[in-house]
Amino acid sequence: MKRAVPVVALLLIFIVQGSAAQAPGQALAAVGKTAPTTGGKSLTIREAEAIALRNNPQITVGKLKALVAGQLVREARSALLPSANLSLTAVGAQAGSRVAAGYLNNPVIYPRAATGVAVSQLITDFGRTTNLLSSSRLFAKAEDENAAATRAQILLAVDQDFYNVLEAKALQQVADETVQARGVLVEKIQALTNAKLKSELDLSFAKVELSRARLLQLEAVNSYEASRAGLSALLGYADEQDFDPVEEQQAMKPPAQDAAPLIQQALQQRPEVAALEYSVASAEKYGHAEHDLWRPTVSGLGVVGLAPIRDPHIENWYGAAGVNVNIPIFNGFLYNARAKAADLGTDINRQKLADMRNTIARDVRTTWQQNRQAYERLDVTRQFREEAKLAMDLAQARYNLGLGSIVEYTQAELQKTEADIADTEAVYGYRVAQIELDYEMGVTR
Repeated sequence: MKRAVPVVALLLIFIVQGSAAQAPGQALAAVGKTAPTTGGKSLTIREAEAIALRNNPQITVGKLKALVAGQLVREARSALLPSANLSLTAVGAQAGSRVAAGYLNNPVIYPRAATGVAVSQLITDFGRTTNLLSSSRLFAKAEDENAAATRAQILLAVDQDFYNVLEAKALQQVADETVQARGVLVEKIQALTNAKLKSELDLSFAKVELSRARLLQLEAVNSYEASRAGLSALLGYADEQDFDPVEEQQAMKPPAQDAAPLIQQALQQRPEVAALEYSVASAEKYGHAEHDLWRPTVSGLGVVGLAPIRDPHIENWYGAAGVNVNIPIFNGFLYNARAKAADLGTDINRQKLADMRNTIARDVRTTWQQNRQAYERLDVTRQFREEAKLAMDLAQARYNLGLGSIVEYTQAELQKTEADIADTEAVYGYRVAQIELDYEMGVTR
């Protein structure tokens, strides 16, 4: 009779396991509510990038700044083109009166109504205006590169959040499976406890692990919703969108063996470096223009007009042309200060460029090292997951045969869950490390 008890226990265990396998939905209903699954529109990473480029306000701001810089080029070029003004003048004056105070000249004022056109054209200022035009063109190129840098930053943030959503979704699935497995275990031990084959202590341990799994499930759901909200904001939406990110199958490429070529590529391709290089060149041209303030300015002037209503002393039309040469002599050291300030501004931009290059070299090397570590972590976590699964299977078999304790079994289950989480985080961690390294290298998409 004593030998029959283990046999009955084993049969009861197999019956409970079979019923749980046939009705997993009923077991979940008894355990608790599973994490909600999204039924939204599927979204690939390329579709997310396209939406962000179309909707994100920071992308639009970068484009608008580039357009503003383009208008500054037209503004600087206008000094090389003629300027014309149409004037309409009507004067009523005391006959024979003159301006007597406030001026060195003493012009006669005649009653009249007249119209005319005045045209002025810069002949030369010995390079100042052309230097200003070159400076504005280089500044416009710098703004174009800044817009490209903003674009790259937004795409990086979108890709990071996209993989964060996928990771949170995968972790939610791990949490759901954990809740399901521990729920089945609770039902099994409950049945054995009711049959006086297991103690209340075993049932208490199983329920504790079930509660822990539910907490993990709640955290996974919250993380998933938060990551979806962040992705929606990056895509330019004020409200959370019902997107269901879909992972594209990509090969896990191993990282480069040396960081030196990557650093060189980054210094050549990063738009931030190009923007500062253009800023340095723009500042140099502006400095030349400020030094050119001391040079003469030669302008041509011309006027022509009619006076249909006039004093008898005034002809019915007038016209004149001339050349004006302006030579600066002294202005309280204004030009000296402006030239010095421009030179200092050029030095500031040079130092910013040097600092940017150093920062990029450091970031590329750091990201490359993180990329290598993330790649090496893949094998470790995969092995950890396989070993944890094997350990849990063995612990479960020992517990079913009465050779192991519930503590041993639940500890093995906990390690299996930790291994699943670690492996999931490693996979998406390497994905993110890859796109971060591409960003640091200036790889465009």
